[in-house]
Amino acid sequence: MKGALGFIGVFLSFLCDTTHGVSTLSFACGTNSHSCMEYCSLCHDYFGAPTMECLHNLLVHLCIPKFNEAMKSMNRTNWCTWGNVSNYYSNLSLCTEDISDCLMIPWPNPLVEQTFVDIHSRFFKECPSEELSDPRPVIVMALVITPICLIPLMVSLVVLKTKNGDGSS
Repeated sequence: MKGALGFIGVFLSFLCDTTHGVSTLSFACGTNSHSCMEYCSLCHDYFGAPTMECLHNLLVHLCIPKFNEAMKSMNRTNWCTWGNVSNYYSNLSLCTEDISDCLMIPWPNPLVEQTFVDIHSRFFKECPSEELSDPRPVIVMALVITPICLIPLMVSLVVLKTKNGDGSS
């Protein structure tokens, strides 16, 4: 908890930046936007460089809480309807991509992928996936029986055709 408060304190201190946009970083930072400079400065101060650990902390403190709050504001039964969650999901994806781009860490990466796996296991694990379910047994039986019945029919046609004595058929 103490680390999180320190992290937030440093984050807020960048809102009162007195360097007037002059970069004091020892590494390259993504786009020159104000938020990118804040992310890179936080990584510089706490980790010395934009590392995966820094990216993890930024995702945990900035992106994931917004998504969690948005999901908590919805009724649990609406989580499985894509139209209800697509905006929140897209915002989470955009947040992870923006921070990764700012830190010049390739996106997607294993950390971001694990973040989405965690999100899916937490919120979407119990959602039905009917488009991937097996067809009804009647349909399976029809699909299996049809070629089985066609084989003797085809053999019979070949035998009848070759029994024709003229050999020209």
